[in-house]
Amino acid sequence: MKIIVPMAGLGSRLRPHSLTIPKPLIPVAGAPIVHRLVRDIAKILKQPIDEIAFVLGDPTFFGDAVIAQLEELAESLGAKASIYRQGAPLGTGHAIMSAEPSLSGPAVIAYADALIRADLELDPEADSVIWTKKVPNPEAYGVVKLNEKDEIVELVEKPETFVSDQAVIGIYYFKDVAVLKEKLQEVLDENLMNGGEYQINDGIKKMMAEGRIFKTGTVDEWMDCGNKEVAIDTNSKMLQFLHDEKEEQLIADTVVNKNSTIIEPCFIGENVVLKNCTIGPGVAIGAGTTIEDSTISHSLIQQDSVIKNAQWTEAMIGNKVQYNGEHTRVSLGDYTVMK
Repeated sequence: MKIIVPMAGLGSRLRPHSLTIPKPLIPVAGAPIVHRLVRDIAKILKQPIDEIAFVLGDPTFFGDAVIAQLEELAESLGAKASIYRQGAPLGTGHAIMSAEPSLSGPAVIAYADALIRADLELDPEADSVIWTKKVPNPEAYGVVKLNEKDEIVELVEKPETFVSDQAVIGIYYFKDVAVLKEKLQEVLDENLMNGGEYQINDGIKKMMAEGRIFKTGTVDEWMDCGNKEVAIDTNSKMLQFLHDEKEEQLIADTVVNKNSTIIEPCFIGENVVLKNCTIGPGVAIGAGTTIEDSTISHSLIQQDSVIKNAQWTEAMIGNKVQYNGEHTRVSLGDYTVMK
């Protein structure tokens, strides 16, 4: 089994936090988004992962340090890492075709901008499985249309009339991804574009037109990380899942706690110092950060920052930030100084 991860986007909706770190590498609940996504998919698949192909963007932004981190991630799952570049932002289909040498055999394609919780089995009769989430407002999403056999027969973008409440979340399984490659090549050859981009949906529609069987795989939770507000919400939800599952140590042994209260669930990294604070619930704090005289809940704080006199809820703070103030809702990128 392979996992293909297109992650070349700039993450503009998550700025300023994505100005210095690619969005898929921003930590949520103590680990980068792409790390959590890939590991959760591997757990769901319940079979060995041979290769993980990452499709990156501009090498000046997705440089050697990023590649090294992704190679380490693949190796931790016993897989080979393959690195590809998408030279221009020409859509989801174009991103997948940028990994053309790896497009063979069974594969999962997953876009690295959301996290999931699921316990599902891949249908052995299906040529492809499109993972979906039941939503209360399907008119805001791309959804699947099903026939009487619960097979997907159409993809409908933001339907004005009800089609189904199963929203496409951007994770796909293909029994042989080479079939998708063939159809996406046809999309490129025909210059078939939507919104100026080559889309995966057009390749999928060509597969459907040939009678390929598509089924749904419904996830229990689909947690977006696209902007500051939803990333903070996802952080809180993921911390609660991790706390309940008890599979990860969330509070490091090296945390220095001086007259502070921690309200779980929280993630608190190595060598964090807390002085006269109330932290939590729903707070993630990166390694090496010091927080003093503060009350913080439902917030994301990255590494090596110094925070004093903060009264925060729903805050998102980058790396190496210095803050001393009385603001209550903030979003500060790396190296910000407020005194």
